[in-house]
Amino acid sequence: MIEVRKVKTKKQQREFLEFPLKLYKGNPYFVPPLYSDEKSIFSKDYMYYDQAEAVYFNAYRDGKMVGRIAGILQKAANRKWNQSRIRFNRFDSIDDQEVASALFKAVEDWAKSKQVDEVVGPLGFSDLEREGLLIDGFDQLCTFEEQYNYDYYQRLIENCGYDKDVDWVERQVKVPANGIDERISRVSYELMNKYNLKFANISSTSELLKRYVDQIFELWDEAYDKIYGTVPFTDKVKKSMLAQFKLVIDNRFITLIVDENDRIVAFGIVFPSMSKAVQKSGGKLTPACLCRLLNDIRKPKVVDMALIGVAEAYKNKGIALALVSVFSERMVKYGVEYAETNLMLEHNSPIQNLWKHFDTKLHKRRRCFIKKLDNAQKTDIVQ
Repeated sequence: MIEVRKVKTKKQQREFLEFPLKLYKGNPYFVPPLYSDEKSIFSKDYMYYDQAEAVYFNAYRDGKMVGRIAGILQKAANRKWNQSRIRFNRFDSIDDQEVASALFKAVEDWAKSKQVDEVVGPLGFSDLEREGLLIDGFDQLCTFEEQYNYDYYQRLIENCGYDKDVDWVERQVKVPANGIDERISRVSYELMNKYNLKFANISSTSELLKRYVDQIFELWDEAYDKIYGTVPFTDKVKKSMLAQFKLVIDNRFITLIVDENDRIVAFGIVFPSMSKAVQKSGGKLTPACLCRLLNDIRKPKVVDMALIGVAEAYKNKGIALALVSVFSERMVKYGVEYAETNLMLEHNSPIQNLWKHFDTKLHKRRRCFIKKLDNAQKTDIVQ
């Protein structure tokens, strides 16, 4: 028999955080999140709790933990998108339908108690968190920004009555053996001249943050406003994101395009991959992990293309091509072997069409699932 318990005690919190580390121990493709970041979800001051509620459940069989799941009522998202949804997230389970069904029932009962109509996921508090279930690419190393999962998760979720809502794809961008196609660079610079734009000259990370950080957040909000599941930044989220960025940000891999008034019209943010550095430490920032991380930042072999944003007035004018062209040139310059794009919605034609100019391989696919609830059914909330 499966017993599902709402996470309340410190012991239960620790079990919730450590379960995936045990489930994926020795898996060469799983990359854990930073343990300290995950632990913060149990703090009353967590950066999203001024706009959301959350509940966390552990599942046990004969006293042994066999699964976990989180439910999120993202009020800001529901208001923005005019939806009535609960998000599920941090679902992990052994390959057992009874376990998965019990966990999803707990989240759905909580959702019904909140009088919502749908459950969707995996989605976090915002698109800054890990989202989407891996449904293709199980033999690929996960990026630090996204979650790895076993292939049986899809079957467990679908058997609980969930269907596809949206898919994301990820690409691996290779460094061209013969260098960057000169035609791409030429067209990019012609477009820049046409619109009287230039690349911002940034000498250091501190200068970047001092001159442009507010503009980056402003344009980030604008560029991603209509992207699936996004919510506006709050001051608390901005502060937290800055603290995280400072650990890995490198001005060599930050590209800003500005107008004649030094206003950002496009940005691209690339991080040296953290995947290998945090794998061995289970996501904990041990001295050894920090040494590996610093080395990977200094001499990255793999980079993660975290963000590309273009102002509304400059969309569909080829400006994003200029960003990626510069990324490619810097990959060659600094000896990077390849880049990971992270998540891109499959129907986002502008960003998908961008990659036809480069040597890429579509190697991962992720899915967000949805289930409509019958709120007339009686709920039995786990206490």
